Amino acid sequence: MDRGKLIVALVPFLLVLVTFLFWYQTWFGRPLTDSEMAEYLTDTSVPHKTQHALAQLGDRVARGDAGARRWYPQVQALSASREPGFRLMAAWVMGQDGHAPEFHRALLKLLKDSDPMVRGNAALALARFGDASGEAELRLMLKPYTLAAPAAGPIQYRVKSGEEVHRGSLVARIASPPGPAVEVRSPVEGWVRELSAAEGKSLAAGASLAVISPSDAQLFESLRGLYMVGDADDLPDVERIARGRPEIPSKVREQAELAAQAIRSRAGKTAPAP
Repeated sequence: MDRGKLIVALVPFLLVLVTFLFWYQTWFGRPLTDSEMAEYLTDTSVPHKTQHALAQLGDRVARGDAGARRWYPQVQALSASREPGFRLMAAWVMGQDGHAPEFHRALLKLLKDSDPMVRGNAALALARFGDASGEAELRLMLKPYTLAAPAAGPIQYRVKSGEEVHRGSLVARIASPPGPAVEVRSPVEGWVRELSAAEGKSLAAGASLAVISPSDAQLFESLRGLYMVGDADDLPDVERIARGRPEIPSKVREQAELAAQAIRSRAGKTAPAP
C-alpha cells in the first residue's frame, strides 16, 4: 500500500480513536485510581475531572466503602468552593453518609447557600441524617421558582412558555447600554411556566422575569426527603401533587402519596391527647 492510501485508511481510524479517547476521559463511569481520586479532588483546574471524582466517591460512600473516608476532608473543602457545581455535588456526596458529623456541620452551612439547587441538595442530604432543618427548603422545591431580573432594561427572551430548561440554560438577555447585554440563566431544572413580561418590555432590577416549574426529578427527590422529615405544614403541597395533573408521572404521584401517609402518621403520633 502506498503512502497516500495508507493515510486515507488511517484517517477514519484516528477519528474514531480520538472520539473514543475524549469520551473515555470525560465519562463519569470510567473507574478512577486512588491516585487520580486524590489528584482530582484537590486540583480543581479541570472541573469535569473533579466532578468525575465526586461522582465516584459518592458511589463508594453509598456502598459503605470505609476507604472512602480518607477523602472526606477534600469533600468538605469542595463544599465551600466558589464553584456552585462543586458545592452541589459535594452536598450529594455528603448525603451518602448520614452519620459523619463533619458532613452534618457542612450541610447545615449549605442550607444558606446562594444557589437554590445547592440548598436543595443540602436539605435532601440532611434528611438522610434524620435532620429536619431543611424541611422548608424541601417544601420550596415543590413550588415554581421565580427568576428575577438581575439588572434593569428591555428584555429579550430566549425560551418559550412550556419549554424545558436545565441548570445554566439561557432564559433571556437584558439590554444594558452602553455595556453588553446581561445574560439571565436558569439556576434550576424544570420547565417555563410563565414569561412574566412582554418581549422588549423594560424591567426593573429584581422584577419577575420568568416562572419555572420544578422538574419531575426534583419533585420526586423533594417528596423522598419529605417522606423522612416532612410535617403537617407540608401536607397541602404534597397532597396537591398526589392528586396532580395527569402529565405528572405515576412514580411521582405515588411518592407523594407515600410522603403524605408518613407525614400523617408522624402528626398522629405527636398530636396531644384530648
